[in-house]
Amino acid sequence: MGARSHRSVTVVLAVGLASGLALAGCSSSSSKPSAGSTSSSGAGSSSSSSSAGGSTGSAPALPDLSGKSIQVLAEWSGAEQQDFQKVIDAFTAKTHATVSYQGAGDQTPTVLRSKLAGGGAPDVALLAQPGAIAQFAKAGQIKPLAPNVIAEIDANYDPSWKKLGTVNGQVYSIMFKAANKSTFWYNTAQFQQAGVTPPKTWADFLKVCQTLSDAGITPVSVGGADGWTLTDWFENVYLSQAGADNYDKLTHHQIPWTDPTVIQALTTLKQLFGNDQFMAGGKSGALQTSFNDSVTQTFKTPPKAAMVYEGDFSGSVITSTTPAKLGTDAKFFPFPAAGSLTNFVDGGGDAALATNDNPATMAFIQFLASPAAAEAWASAGGFVSPNKNVPMTSYPDDTTRAEAQMLVGAGDGFRFDMSDQAPVGFGGTKGAGEWKDLQDFLSSGDVNGTAAQLEKDAAKETWQ
Repeated sequence: MGARSHRSVTVVLAVGLASGLALAGCSSSSSKPSAGSTSSSGAGSSSSSSSAGGSTGSAPALPDLSGKSIQVLAEWSGAEQQDFQKVIDAFTAKTHATVSYQGAGDQTPTVLRSKLAGGGAPDVALLAQPGAIAQFAKAGQIKPLAPNVIAEIDANYDPSWKKLGTVNGQVYSIMFKAANKSTFWYNTAQFQQAGVTPPKTWADFLKVCQTLSDAGITPVSVGGADGWTLTDWFENVYLSQAGADNYDKLTHHQIPWTDPTVIQALTTLKQLFGNDQFMAGGKSGALQTSFNDSVTQTFKTPPKAAMVYEGDFSGSVITSTTPAKLGTDAKFFPFPAAGSLTNFVDGGGDAALATNDNPATMAFIQFLASPAAAEAWASAGGFVSPNKNVPMTSYPDDTTRAEAQMLVGAGDGFRFDMSDQAPVGFGGTKGAGEWKDLQDFLSSGDVNGTAAQLEKDAAKETWQ
């Protein structure tokens, strides 16, 4: 997981695809949860034979690296480390290189920074923070990717992913493992009881909430005790309403948090956050509910709400803490479009970078950018790739296939989690900055006051 991105890995879908995904079954990070490696076996077993981009998922031509050693640093441990080892093994089988792995958990950026300063840096590192990668690049501590790596990226990724790893015109990283944070999960029995279907727009969402409430069912579970969840709510609404260009500007503080587009998004969120009848426990209850509990209470028996918003990693919480089965009892629909942009996804992920330009180092990242590397992990579950040429048949269940198709289908409508790109003091600190300001907003409903406080806190930081 990305220490912050998986609570967080952000994308939105076309309306036509949204309805198909909602019916298809669902599945399947700092202080944000990991996507884990739980397979969504309950989601069904349909076997789509197509890939997003029509590729066969073949590996690139790589050199014989017999006698060469590569050191890799990432945050994965436990089951995720075991699954990543399958990727390493596939690379070794093809190149005969020796690859050693170190897991550093949430401290991966700090560990990399220390190793770069003191010697003994790994050849390859995977980080969940584009801002940190940009800092390393600007300091000259990491290397631009080689032409053959960039060619692999161009063949397999939408240009928006390449742009995410570009600093001052040079490509320094590519996303290997992603998280879709525009998935909205619902209890199918509660929806059936109230006679409602997954909404496609924010207006439809509010109507569904009212119908559920009239039927005596609490509509939404909100995990407001974890401030990062509220940033994700804001980002999905903002991306759809303000558009990708404004999203990019606000991400880098090129427009103020008092901008009319921010006011509009907060006003929209207040339509939910300001209605105690729509949230489990009302505002006070939401502020005392953690992310994990917000998901669990939606699918336990009896449920406390009919739906809960958070990323694809919610699927592992559902399967590990409730009796609900993904694809039958628990499904997802794309985050309801609050504006004119309907094909979007807000997400995060782990991007690979190189600390040197050795051929073996570049070969490993080239492999990570290929469909073959993603396929080596995908079948184990708990993994979604932004690589458009990974065959959908590589994923173990309908839910994960739907998540992956949604991710790659967003195209240029994908944007990386805004708070994960912000300075940590603003976008990643418990009880401070954006996390606290949005918690205060959930409590008070003060749109203009919240915007002013967000701008005051943002102005304290140095932005990339």
